[in-house]
Amino acid sequence: MKHILEVCSVRLLFKERLILSDVYLKIQTGNIVGLLGQNGSGKSCLMRGAYGTLACDKSVSIDDVYFDYAYTRPQLIRYFPQHYYIPKWFSLKKIFRDFSVDFTTFAHLFPEFQGREKSKIGELSGGMHRLVELYIILKSDAQFILLDEPFTHISPVHNDIIEKIIISEAVNKGFLITDHMYRRIRKICDPVYLLSNGKTHLVNEEEDLRDLKYVP
Repeated sequence: MKHILEVCSVRLLFKERLILSDVYLKIQTGNIVGLLGQNGSGKSCLMRGAYGTLACDKSVSIDDVYFDYAYTRPQLIRYFPQHYYIPKWFSLKKIFRDFSVDFTTFAHLFPEFQGREKSKIGELSGGMHRLVELYIILKSDAQFILLDEPFTHISPVHNDIIEKIIISEAVNKGFLITDHMYRRIRKICDPVYLLSNGKTHLVNEEEDLRDLKYVP
């Protein structure tokens, strides 16, 4: 059964500047939707608004059930932010146990973590810290996953593995992904939108990105 997340009529004004203007997005389980945009265009604001952690005018529904604070329903939706969200003193063992994710499978995919189950996440490099937090979200049981720059600060080799995990998980989940690595976004996402001047524009080919001044 397909599930549908709709984010409608998103409007955000900040210090008299219109950041988002009547934005609409529809995400279905089985789909990976890409969202591109320049810094400051409102991509993170849109995700946080949909997730319910940023106050703005909006209408958010999953299967026609409306939510003001979607973050209170982790079985339905999860959000991967740009900042760390797991306390640095938590051990990997505790993190994987608390999130009901198998550490052995993770360490098999990323051998650098083998034998480090007792390590605290704060002892890891920034990229490895972020990789753990990203994997936990990807492997959650939520129907929809919002990923804010998941490929940033993670090595290209690890990103190739993350790509494959996202594609695999998207069989039963819906994804909204934003990142500045636009070629990677265009490779795995369909459809892809560009957020510009407060509105979303459908991107069919790279020429559209040039027309909208996203790439030279």
